[in-house]
Amino acid sequence: MAAKPVLRYLAVAAIVFIVVYGYHVVLRVNPTTVALTFLLGVLVVSAAWGLRPAVFMAIVATLAFNYYFLPPYLTLTIADPQNWVALFAFLVTAVTASELSERARREANNANERRHDVERLYAFSQQLLSSDNVVELLNFLPRYIVESFGVKAAALSVPNRTDVYRSGPATDGLELHDLQLVSLRGEPKIDPQNRLMFMPLKMGVRVVGSLGVSGALLSRETLDAMSSLIAIAIERAGAVEKLGRAEAARESEELRSVLLDSVTHEFRTPLTAVKASVTSLLGSPNLDNAQRQELLTVINEESDRLNRLVGEAAEMAQLDAHKVELQLEPHPIRDAVERALEESKPILGRHPVEVRLPEDLPPVRIDLERIKEVLVQLLENAAKYSSPESPIHVTAEAKNRMLSTSVADRGPGIDDFELSLVFDKFYRGRNQRFQIQGTGMGLAIAKAIVEAHGGRIGVTSQPGNGSVFYFTLPVA
Repeated sequence: MAAKPVLRYLAVAAIVFIVVYGYHVVLRVNPTTVALTFLLGVLVVSAAWGLRPAVFMAIVATLAFNYYFLPPYLTLTIADPQNWVALFAFLVTAVTASELSERARREANNANERRHDVERLYAFSQQLLSSDNVVELLNFLPRYIVESFGVKAAALSVPNRTDVYRSGPATDGLELHDLQLVSLRGEPKIDPQNRLMFMPLKMGVRVVGSLGVSGALLSRETLDAMSSLIAIAIERAGAVEKLGRAEAARESEELRSVLLDSVTHEFRTPLTAVKASVTSLLGSPNLDNAQRQELLTVINEESDRLNRLVGEAAEMAQLDAHKVELQLEPHPIRDAVERALEESKPILGRHPVEVRLPEDLPPVRIDLERIKEVLVQLLENAAKYSSPESPIHVTAEAKNRMLSTSVADRGPGIDDFELSLVFDKFYRGRNQRFQIQGTGMGLAIAKAIVEAHGGRIGVTSQPGNGSVFYFTLPVA
């Protein structure tokens, strides 16, 4: 590195020699041409190598111009006083031009550095948006700083956390004491000798932490911008976390309210029927056998209903926790449809069910009992929400390595705004929730089972013309 300036000065001397040889020996031009050539050379050297080589060239060129091109030739004396003025003017012009060229080059370099800093800060700000978790952000930030700004190491300290978040295992001079001191004072600390820089992270006048970098001396403007971006990112992540916790608490409260509503309207109904029947049996010992049998039948049916409600709630909890193991084997979808129709006979009643399953359907890899349960839910849903004796259609088709099975009814249909809600836990149609029995868990259970098989469930509906519930399963 030390040899480079010497080589530049030698190159400047070589340029002056070439100009002198060309104009004094080869071409024999007038002094004005020589002066302008030397001036052009000074400007080029100043733009390329800086002020000092340009001033050196201006002095050497002035001596050469005097010696070879001003009379008396080949001497450093000047006979004509006008030539003194010309020589002085050339020297001043060359030095001034060098200074102006150096200033323009310096300002251009500063502008490029500022542009580069802005680009790095923009890229850094984009990285800060990659996480909404405070701890994750604090762990990644030092590495982001090292990658974005080319420093050797970076460290972050936040007052309400005991850890120091570093870009690597070594401290590199970024001690906890210095970070805490900067955070307490709220003022930066810069150590040029050891190439250490510490900055407080401020949100307005409030300090939210401190930043330390080593191995490079960044500009104060860059440090200020970086610390402000980091402070904003930390506050933003903290605010998002708080908002998330508040939203989770709100949803949890809403879920509890919905569950309580479901328990109130659905679990109380069979309990009330059982209680009334038992009370009648105990309070009326003279009931005949037919009346007694009728009350016992009510108790049996409502107990089964209550048991089913509890079973659905337990199954939904297991599916949500992913604690259900599927027994996957290749089966024709027809097997599941036939079993579902057999189990759904009591609730289907007088509904005619039309099944259209092509013979060449490929088998699907399924848990037969679980997929049967999905079909039972869809068939019972179609029977409940459509008028008696209206037809129900079950169809299936294979496309793009997926088998789609659908259950269509002629019910009242579903409003557009409710289509995205029907598969939510405990949700029931706003017009049917008090008219038709149910917990609102059936479709949610069906969705969880289908998705556990790697499929998808959905619904299309036209109010007044019925609904089509469908689900897809991967072909075996």
